[in-house]
Amino acid sequence: MENRIPKVLVVDDEPNILKTMGICFDASGFQAQLVSKPQDVLEIIQREKFDLAFVDLKMAPMDGMEILAEIKKHAPETTVTLITAHGSIDSAVEAIKKGAYHYLQKPFDLKELQFFATKALEYHRLTQEVRELRQKVAETQASSLGETIVTHNREMLAMLDLATRVADSNMSVLIEGESGTGKELVAQFIHQRSPRAAQALIKVNCAALPENLLESELFGHVKGGFTGALKDRQGRFEVADGSTIFLDEIAEISPSIQAKLLRVIQSKEFERVGESVTRKVDVRIIAATNKNLDEALKEGSFREDLFYRLNALRLKLLPLRERPEDIPLLIQYFLKKFAKETAMEIAPEAMKALRAYRWSGNVRELENVMERAALLAKDGLVETAHLPEEVRLAAEKPMHAFSLEEVEKLHIKRVLQHAADYDEAAQILGIDPATLWRKRKKFGL
Repeated sequence: MENRIPKVLVVDDEPNILKTMGICFDASGFQAQLVSKPQDVLEIIQREKFDLAFVDLKMAPMDGMEILAEIKKHAPETTVTLITAHGSIDSAVEAIKKGAYHYLQKPFDLKELQFFATKALEYHRLTQEVRELRQKVAETQASSLGETIVTHNREMLAMLDLATRVADSNMSVLIEGESGTGKELVAQFIHQRSPRAAQALIKVNCAALPENLLESELFGHVKGGFTGALKDRQGRFEVADGSTIFLDEIAEISPSIQAKLLRVIQSKEFERVGESVTRKVDVRIIAATNKNLDEALKEGSFREDLFYRLNALRLKLLPLRERPEDIPLLIQYFLKKFAKETAMEIAPEAMKALRAYRWSGNVRELENVMERAALLAKDGLVETAHLPEEVRLAAEKPMHAFSLEEVEKLHIKRVLQHAADYDEAAQILGIDPATLWRKRKKFGL
């Protein structure tokens, strides 16, 4: 831990108490910032970092519980103690459940306050060390990859731990998550820790090919097996023999391909298209989808027996909006990645905009935005001007203030920017290409 003066935020609307607490903290070796207007806290915590916060419960127009929620949202590393003259067991339990370290009841003497501050600082430093250790572990686990799985989120770290523990088995794995959450990266993570790591991970995007071409891509074909088959060709399963195959967008495959895939999983056997010779392979399967396979089972579009074969281990990746604590971490990671030898910083207003944005394209979208920003920020400082319009608007105008038409326009624009082609954009949006063309014309995109 670095040797520096600990910073404490004190929020109380009673000037005398605020002043007394400030004198006590200064005398105890803390750097205290005193705030008498609770509505100013949000701006302050986005601008500065604090080790500790002591917050009065009964204030207006924001009470201590509301401020606790804002600190946990925007500065989760800060350790918060609530103070009140109206304490009770129920409110103490509620505060701790919502993330408070402890609960201090008025009236208290200065020695009691100093004791609480000392214990809170010890707790803060311990949790910070654990947080940093978890991050180092997660980054070490992914160090052999071309990319790093960057996260502080408990659920994501637990998912990586589970993935690590099953990596050396032959168990099939099903990875679920929205587009851009890193499903392929997790597949690579598992493969690199398996006994099959000496061979390349073989990847197939099941949504990118029509049924007849996908069958050939997976299982191969012989010359004359179908129109255009001019010579024998190995399929991806043959190429992956002894290795791992990653089947992305598994929910998109047709019932006939599902039946053939089930056979490969069960018996390790298949035939090339147009051939009656049975071939055997030793392949581990990792599948991924951005759709809800439980719904697909209910609708009958996905085979139940195939689902249970693939679902030996099910990993769920959270969308970026559900792990906001990772956004600043990922921003710094991508800035370092794209700036290379140049030290880059991010302006507070730019960080505010990036944290306020919903990230429908998840980590992939954030990566694209930071690559663009790193290129535009010639002086080494990323400002709001270097961010796309829709990201800037997220800070200037909350989403609930947009009209339905504005939301639709922004969403279509984002999808068009990140989709591989026009057809993929229409598929992501759930509309046909002709409808997408009309909407582009309507919105001038």
